[in-house]
Amino acid sequence: MSFLERAWRRSSPWLYLLWPLSLVFRALAALRRRRGRARARGAAAAPVIVIGNISVGGTGKTSLLIALAIELRRCGFSPGVISRGYGATAGEFPKAVGADSDPFACGDEPVLIAASTGCPVVIDPDRGRALAHLLRHGGVDLALSDDGLQHYALHRDIEIAVVDGAAMFGNGLCLPAGPLREPPRRLGEVDMVVVNGAADASGATLDLPVPRFRVEMAPKGFVNLRSGAEKPFTGAPFQLGDTLQLVCGIGNPERFFQLMRRLPYPLTRIEFPDHHRFRPEDFADPRLDPRQPIVMTGKDAVKCRAFAPANCWELRAEMELPEEFVDHLLRRLAEIQPGFAAEPETQAEAERG
Repeated sequence: MSFLERAWRRSSPWLYLLWPLSLVFRALAALRRRRGRARARGAAAAPVIVIGNISVGGTGKTSLLIALAIELRRCGFSPGVISRGYGATAGEFPKAVGADSDPFACGDEPVLIAASTGCPVVIDPDRGRALAHLLRHGGVDLALSDDGLQHYALHRDIEIAVVDGAAMFGNGLCLPAGPLREPPRRLGEVDMVVVNGAADASGATLDLPVPRFRVEMAPKGFVNLRSGAEKPFTGAPFQLGDTLQLVCGIGNPERFFQLMRRLPYPLTRIEFPDHHRFRPEDFADPRLDPRQPIVMTGKDAVKCRAFAPANCWELRAEMELPEEFVDHLLRRLAEIQPGFAAEPETQAEAERG
């Protein structure tokens, strides 16, 4: 976590010295929003759902997108995904991404999405261009945008905003004095708000005129990055006396650490910046004991499979979607495009998928 992020979480008084810059940022964000909407293309050939947030850092939007894509496939839809592909070095865009794509060329999150969902994934800094490519070549009837809430030139039919239930809005200020990309009132304009995790202890509330749902991450087990061996999450998956070494380069490492605290092991933590470009040398860090298990998130694991040591494990975790959330989304889709209704997969189709 950076110095500025720690200050946001603590609501350090000196941040108010940056308040004038926050006002400038809000004004520029509002201007970008107006101009973006003016440039937005007309209705797409299939419904577009944007999943994003109003704050920097990890709120769980990619986990929500993965869970939603899997659920929509189960309901009989053929969803595809578009993403900016943060950190991608691919020479040409738009670019289709698969489970076996290079995460350094395509971005870690798009590769994780492709591997987790089996859906077509297209990356492009121009999300409108990515959408056009996906609808033209992906064989989809529904598009999900990983992030893009502030990419106003992108047409969208449904907006879903994800809020970190623990951090909420931090000190409530926009960048750089606080973590917000847009003021909290922006949430009153989206179609659905999803609160990820435990309720905020600071007393912040969400009094919004839109439906609100709470979700949780559920740990499922561990997979060895070298051998593919699996272990359950419950009980004592590792040897008693082991110390689990948690290595991560994600936007909100605390959520990962909280999940791991459920297990009866001592924990050590090694944090890297979000989207860290892992290298073999990272596993030679003197802080790491090669005799003890290393545990990573899926987002980091996709970047380390080619060179991970034998003691490296991926935590498999899934976001559990409330039934009322899925029902509400399906109703909204039917309103947007009459006749666009869910048709549950047959068992054979589900197994093939």
